[in-house]
Amino acid sequence: MTQPIDVSVVIPCLNEEDNVGPITAAVAAELAKAGVSHEIILIDNASTDATVQRARALCAADPRVRLIVNNRDYGQMRSPTHGIYQASGAAVIGMCADFQDPPALIGEFIARWRAGARIVLGVRRSEDMTPLMRLLRTVGYGFFQRFGDYSVIPGATGFGLYDREVVDRLARWREPEPFFRGMLVESGYALETIPYNRPPRAGGVTKNDFASLLGFAISGLGASSRKLLRAPLYLAAVTALATAVTGAGALVAATLGRAPWPWLWLTALEFNFAWVFFFLGVLGEQVRLISERTRHTPLVIEKERVNFPAA
Repeated sequence: MTQPIDVSVVIPCLNEEDNVGPITAAVAAELAKAGVSHEIILIDNASTDATVQRARALCAADPRVRLIVNNRDYGQMRSPTHGIYQASGAAVIGMCADFQDPPALIGEFIARWRAGARIVLGVRRSEDMTPLMRLLRTVGYGFFQRFGDYSVIPGATGFGLYDREVVDRLARWREPEPFFRGMLVESGYALETIPYNRPPRAGGVTKNDFASLLGFAISGLGASSRKLLRAPLYLAAVTALATAVTGAGALVAATLGRAPWPWLWLTALEFNFAWVFFFLGVLGEQVRLISERTRHTPLVIEKERVNFPAA
């Protein structure tokens, strides 16, 4: 019979041949210090280097190291979340493979969890980025705060610990494009944070260029905001009010003996836009309802898994 596992650590990988061994060793050392039974799950998102081969070697050396290999690259949202859902520990820790999420915080995460915390997130105090990227990041977080259905935590990347109850609850949502760190906030469970300074990347090349970060932000906003779908309804209301104002302007012009046609033309144009915005808003509400009712897309399709116990 399989013994219960205290803590699972999930580490997504994409071309991390230089980091997969050191990060696994560092995480195992921290878990040993904490005195917990554990598993370490490496989930590879179709690496083209030697990451998978080196991960297999780690699995052969330690049965507590497990490996999932995806049959293609499923992106930064789906693959890590799938790995989290495959974990069997009473608590699950998610972190990156490149040491920008410091393993030294694992002990503090576990201590907070043992004290009763359901979610503990590491929050970066600062980011090493250009002024333009910093401005875009500030604007992006502001947009999330204004239009998102719930607040996001600036500096939180998802690096942290999640209680088994939280993981099982989020897995039942069957979100096809899971913005996991946003889902943690949306779940309503009490959440604690630990600030930390972001260490430099240990090796390899970052996968987060401007295009990938923009795509991640758009996907995250789409997954966490229903207010945007209702924006056309608000525009319809404003345009309808403008229609009434210009219609009144046409009546005033006619009363004063002036040509009302410019006002009537503008009124007709605004009236048409008001109806267009209204129907777009209704369609947006229907899309939202369809999205709520049809969350059945698998996050990834696995090509291989190693060291997982038989179902």
